[in-house]
Amino acid sequence: MRIIEVKERTEILINQLLEVWEDSVKATHLFLSNEEIENIKKYVPQAISGVLHLVIIENENNIPIAFMGIEDKKLEMLFIKNNQRGKGLGKQLLNYGIENYNVNELAVNEQNPNAKGFYEYMGFKTYKRTQLDEQGNPYPILHMRLER
Repeated sequence: MRIIEVKERTEILINQLLEVWEDSVKATHLFLSNEEIENIKKYVPQAISGVLHLVIIENENNIPIAFMGIEDKKLEMLFIKNNQRGKGLGKQLLNYGIENYNVNELAVNEQNPNAKGFYEYMGFKTYKRTQLDEQGNPYPILHMRLER
């Protein structure tokens, strides 16, 4: 496995990352219905294409199995293929982001307790809570900062 900073975002890569995203979300965002996931999925390629720094982990077959997006020291997205969870990939990506891009802030769904716990384990603390997500849906968001 290797970490790669992506410069060229081809349609093939975007589709591979969309698969990682969907697999991850279905396993971790249990508060979302399949219909809600399908609606959100429409906007994911644009988010992946538009994020300033895109970092992926590929497996030995050069297939993406995890990725993160970073913008202005903020972790905008971090998704790991479900069958790869628990293997330290999230920690590798987040540490890479902290070391190379000074990541010190993120937002996470309150209803995703595994992600919240992971970020707390990595040194992030909640400083603000909003009742609605970025799209105005009733999914509380925790805004976290790195405290080291």
